[in-house]
Formats: sequence, structure tokens, C-alpha cells
Amino acid sequence: MACAIGHKACRDNRSVLYTRLPRLIDDLSLAKGDGRIAARMKSLARVDLLILDDWGLEPLDGNARHHLLEILEDRYGRRSTLVTSQLPVARWFDLIRDPTYADAILDRLVHNAHRLELGGESMRRSTIPAAA
Repeated sequence: MACAIGHKACRDNRSVLYTRLPRLIDDLSLAKGDGRIAARMKSLARVDLLILDDWGLEPLDGNARHHLLEILEDRYGRRSTLVTSQLPVARWFDLIRDPTYADAILDRLVHNAHRLELGGESMRRSTIPAAA
């Protein structure tokens, strides 16, 4: 569904960036080490729709919390951010592991958000009929 929304945004001449959150955090850590962090953060702030996939696969460390808060702060009220997760929103606070950061991050994510909770079987499950 996130990809479909991203494709529609592209067709509407909006800039879109799809990335898995763990990969983005790793990329930002490398960018910080080699001096590209400011440019990378600026480019993330400019994209019309940022799709962060796989939120909650692992708890956020201090570096990840900081980068995520900065990204969301730069985008808040100016650009759209779409987050996908298999983890219920009620568990996101604990995933962040720091109450101050959790409040700040979730306030920017959840305030004015449109939430879609999907149920049912995964689309990735095999649809091959069982042999008779």
C-alpha cells in the first residue's frame, strides 16, 4: 500500500523517497562519519513524500533516535512522511527506549497523522493451491 501511495505521488509530480528505516539509519551513521550528514539531512527534508518502511524491526539506539527526531522535525508541517510497521503503534514508545525522545518523535509522527491498520494474511504468503 505504501508503494502504491508513493507511485501515485510520483504520477502527481511529487518527489518520493522509499527507504527501509534500518538502512536509512545505517546510511546516516556513515554520512556522519565522513562529513556528508548535513547534505543528507537537507535532501531528506526536501523530498515531498518520505516512506520509511520496516519501522520497529529493532529498538532504536541513541544515534538512531537522534537522526530520526531531526528528520521528523525538519519535515513536520512541511512534507509528508509515511511509516510502515508490523509493530502495533501502542508498542512504538517502548521501541524508542528513551521517554524524552519517544515523546518528541511520536508527537511529530502521530499528530495530524492518518492511520491505516490492516489485518488479514500477508500478501507475501504463498498462494499456490495445496496438491490434492
